[in-house]
Amino acid sequence: MVVNDGSGWFGVGWNDWTDLGLIRARLDAGADPDADVHFHVRPLHAAAERGSPEVVAELAGRVGDVDTEHEGRTALWTAVFSNRPDNARVLVAAGADPWRPMMNGWSPGRLSLAGPAPDLFALPYGEVGLSPAEAATVTEAERLIAVLGEFDHDGFSLACVAGVTAAEATLRLGAVPADDDEVEAIMDDPFSDFDDSLTVFGVTDVPGGCVISQPWGHIAYISGVTKRLSAETVCYAMCDNPKSGHQGLVARDGGVERSDTCPGDGNVVGDESAEEILTAYLYQNQAVAYCYAGAGLRPADARSIAGPPDMWLRLPDRDRWT
Repeated sequence: MVVNDGSGWFGVGWNDWTDLGLIRARLDAGADPDADVHFHVRPLHAAAERGSPEVVAELAGRVGDVDTEHEGRTALWTAVFSNRPDNARVLVAAGADPWRPMMNGWSPGRLSLAGPAPDLFALPYGEVGLSPAEAATVTEAERLIAVLGEFDHDGFSLACVAGVTAAEATLRLGAVPADDDEVEAIMDDPFSDFDDSLTVFGVTDVPGGCVISQPWGHIAYISGVTKRLSAETVCYAMCDNPKSGHQGLVARDGGVERSDTCPGDGNVVGDESAEEILTAYLYQNQAVAYCYAGAGLRPADARSIAGPPDMWLRLPDRDRWT
């Protein structure tokens, strides 16, 4: 909900940007179309992401400049990033420029070339399309998301490790093979002795590295595990927290580089590199695939996350958080 700052948008929620009657009534009553509303997002940007084409058209006709930027991006860029081609077409009809430079080289038009509607805008003479490397990144994202599919499971964790085999990961963690009968009992009821269950995890070799996975707990995500796995390489880890959603961590060269991230949330602040912006766009709402891609893993199937793993292992008795 918005702050009552006198802009005229108090009480307008995210889901209200499809209600043309409501938005038009607010505007007619004096609401400022150029004000900051939701978390300091302009109305046209909010509508471009969450609204209907009719609301976008109404706001586009009332703002001072349809290409006003917020955090380095226009409303048209927001529509393209949110995969709303209907709203993007309305904005272009209202005068928005698809090829306006922004976001580290990702104009709205150029970004659209990487998405599901690459023919949304005609590529003008002299404009640069996707590079071979960027096109390959798009192709791999489509393949990876399709291969991994939807993993509908609460409470799991995984760690994707670049350039490290399952055997090497086992050595780095000091792990030993888990007893088959114990694993079967844990899978039947992992919460009967959760402290014990947390020490058991799976490991699987995949092209490009390996994956540590735990279907019932957070062990693959914790810092003591990821720091050991990431020595002289990089590890992208995540935990599916039933209460707070996807929590991510990136470890590199034996240290935590980033923690408390939200993998696949599609959030772009505006200071990311061109590669990071493209990755955020391609892996929106794909937290698992985001981690595989971050570590450069190229699985041929979903077994490394869906199971069964190559090996079930048990961690030694030690402080697993350091």
